[in-house]
Formats: sequence, C-alpha cells, structure tokens
Amino acid sequence: MLEALRETVRAARAITVLSGAGMSAESGVPTFRDALTGLWARFDPQQLATEEAFRRDPRLVWDWYAERREAIARVGPNAGHLALAGFQQRHPGRLTVITQNVDGLHQRAGSPGVLALHGNIADDRWLEAPRACCGQGPIASGRPPHCPACGNLRRPAVVWFGEMLPEAELEAAQAAAEGCDLMLVVGTSGEVYPAAGLASVARRAGARVVIVNPHETALDNVAHQWLRQTAAVALPALLAD
Repeated sequence: MLEALRETVRAARAITVLSGAGMSAESGVPTFRDALTGLWARFDPQQLATEEAFRRDPRLVWDWYAERREAIARVGPNAGHLALAGFQQRHPGRLTVITQNVDGLHQRAGSPGVLALHGNIADDRWLEAPRACCGQGPIASGRPPHCPACGNLRRPAVVWFGEMLPEAELEAAQAAAEGCDLMLVVGTSGEVYPAAGLASVARRAGARVVIVNPHETALDNVAHQWLRQTAAVALPALLAD
C-alpha cells in the first residue's frame, strides 16, 4: 500500500494536509485534556478556554496558558513535521498545510504559509478591539499584560470555545481543499468542525482522501485509503522523493 500511496503523492499536482492533535502528541505536546493535570485537574476545559472564563478570572486562564506555552516550548517538531516542511521546500507551491494545532510546530519545522485554523498559542492579541492607545507604548506587564492607558487585556491568540475560526484562514483552507487532488488527513479524530468538514469538501471536489492515523477516525468513511501509522512514521516514507 505504501508504494502505491507514494505514486499517488508523486502524481499529485496539489496536495493539502489537514493535521490534528495526534501529530503533535508524537512530539510530546499534551492534548487539550491531558494538559488538565496537577493543579489544573479540577477544571473543565469550559472553565479555562472561553472568553467568559477569561473575563471572570483573567489571571487563572492566563496562568494555565502560560504553563501550556512552557510545555510546548520544551518540545520540537517530529519527523512528520520535518517531512512535510522538507517536501514543501523541495516542491514549492505543491503542498499546503492546514492545522487544528496551536503549538506552532509546523512553522518551527519550516513549513511556509501554514493555515492555523485555531490560532497559535505563542501569540497574544487584544481582548477588546484596540483603541488608539493600545500598542502605542510599552504594554504593562502582568498576568495578563494590559494597556496601561485603557486597561485592555492581552489574551492568547487561540480560538476559544464558542468563537468563530479566523475568516481569512478558513477561506484559504476551503480553497485549498477544493483545489487539491490529494488530501492527507493526519493525526486528527475528525470530530471537530468546521475543520473536519474539509475532508468532505476535498472529496466532493474530486480529490483523493487518505487518512494517516494509527486509530480509526470519524472521517474513515470519507477516505479512499487508510494508512494505520503515526505521522512521524508514515510521512517521511510517504513524502520521500
């Protein structure tokens, strides 16, 4: 099967990759719920990953994300991330990475133009629409940092429960799904929408859909083929020239 899939990759004019948490787990990034351990074990994600939670207790939410940032900073891209980035560098413009992950590992591996549908945990943005004073001078330190003039808070630049995905990234991801002739769905359970719906978009547009995952997924019925391996094992072999 692997050699047949390698031929599919070689023949593909445009490849789109949709990656999920399983890909990052191979680098040692804890999944969202796995991060709720130790002091955080008594919290539900809904208590920490919503705008309402942040407004209710900004320091609590900021501290949880600070701990997650530190954990992610200690790990690096795995062989799967590097295989994707290497293919993109050898074949400019042929492969687009769409990710549900917020860890930035695709970017750190060297992948250009990553469409991070759920944001990037390393970045901040303003909680409220920024006023003229925001960003004009030093941001006051704190947990969280804030504008010293108006008090506007900085928040993690991730998509929280109940928030819309960034419009520009979602539109670009839909275009990549519609325009590819091969989609690799890597390390995602296929249960989080609208990202999971991109596999169906690609198939309806005529693309071949391949699942790369050691486990069964909610998108298995959308796929033409299934490679029951992890990303770090499968992608270097699949994308080698």
